Amino acid sequence: MEYEPVIGLEVHAQLLTETKIFCGCSTRFGEAPNSNTCPICIGMPGVLPVLNKKVVEYAIIMAIATHCRINGTSTWARKNYFYPDLPKGYQITQFAHPIAEAGYVDIEIEDAKKRIGITRIHMEEDAGKSIHDDLSPFSYVDLNRAGVPLIEIVSEPDMRSSDEAVHYLRRLHEILVYLEICDGNMEEGSFRCDANISLRPKGEEEFGIRAELKNMNSFRNVQHALEYEIQRQRAILEGGGRVVQETRLWDVPQGVTHSMRGKEEAHDYRYFPEPDLVPVVISDAWKEEIKNTLPELPMDKRERFVEQYGIPSYDAGVLTASRDLADYYEETARLCGKPKIASNWIMGDFLAYLNEEKLDVTASPVTPSTLAELINIKEDGTISGKIAKEVFEDMWKSGKTPGEIVEEKGLVQITDTAELEKIVEEVLEANQKQLEQYRSGKEKLFGFFVGQTMKATRGKANPEIVNELLKKKLPAL
Repeated sequence: MEYEPVIGLEVHAQLLTETKIFCGCSTRFGEAPNSNTCPICIGMPGVLPVLNKKVVEYAIIMAIATHCRINGTSTWARKNYFYPDLPKGYQITQFAHPIAEAGYVDIEIEDAKKRIGITRIHMEEDAGKSIHDDLSPFSYVDLNRAGVPLIEIVSEPDMRSSDEAVHYLRRLHEILVYLEICDGNMEEGSFRCDANISLRPKGEEEFGIRAELKNMNSFRNVQHALEYEIQRQRAILEGGGRVVQETRLWDVPQGVTHSMRGKEEAHDYRYFPEPDLVPVVISDAWKEEIKNTLPELPMDKRERFVEQYGIPSYDAGVLTASRDLADYYEETARLCGKPKIASNWIMGDFLAYLNEEKLDVTASPVTPSTLAELINIKEDGTISGKIAKEVFEDMWKSGKTPGEIVEEKGLVQITDTAELEKIVEEVLEANQKQLEQYRSGKEKLFGFFVGQTMKATRGKANPEIVNELLKKKLPAL
């Protein structure tokens, strides 16, 4: 029997607020353990939470970006469970009435679009962190993360492969980072994903028994964990067994999933209304005000780049990978007026240098205006393509403009035909052996003579003129 996977993802995104969701403690990562805490976030008796308005604003931003219906009124609940890093014994979250529901994002796989539904987006506080000592029988609790604001984005079970799941996850990550409401750092835990996966016979409507997968801290691990779980569940079903509903952990070194616990249902958490927080009321005017501040989203920007600048969709995908890179490209293209050439330079030398030095776009020593100047003096024939590469390297190292570098080093392209003709004749005279070979039919040596001429001029010769001169000279010899 052929089985198909049914996959849904639950994504937790840490919001880029300076303070926690219900108190004024800092959200900075990497501080000394338990230093970013107060009586509210460590759960002392008698304290009262106060909602951070910025958290609601960021949740609304993500809801608009993912086409969700934003509820005029949403409420808070207590999710009750015991764990040492949850000092109150419950997590403040949203349950029955979340801030947003019924949205979607579109993904593209092999040029085909697919819409993935979003069931809900809700706000909640993060728990602390338990640190287990492998060398002694002790565990430690760091409550710096307790109370850090999260939004949870719950998808519909619309994905049918690990590829679709990873494309959806990347799209959410891209949107969150583009909106500058989450830094997307999976290693630090600010972008986390749990997956629910089941198998069913192909063509069936009813879902199978699902497993929840945890401990996946990279896109690669999400893909591998899902692929392993598909194989595991298929083997059980084909052997006549029954999949157990449970939570499983992805073991990265072993490349397998392990059973962690039986899967809880909502009633296991004994949700009940949070008595210390009033409902969140969102007016239409507030929603509209926030909507008017949103930047252009990555998919919309990609489509516009293809249409407006006439560049391939692949180029547009690379150039819109980050908001800063897209802005850099647009400014360069505007200043030089040559969008495809600007795209080639940015996707080539520019990104290569950035990656090599692990710099952000905003830290580049080559600005859009200096890159546009370089493109223009190369395209108008002032310098050759080879010299342009050298000038770019010098620009990167020195921060100088291309005009300054060309003038200082005397790099202006030689376009005087008489001068170049004399150099070509000298090259031919100095390479009699290769000339004889060319005459005997080894026409591939034409490139050798071009290279020698360019070398003799230190790359400053106009290659088109050199080619024309050699085409005239060589047959006549």
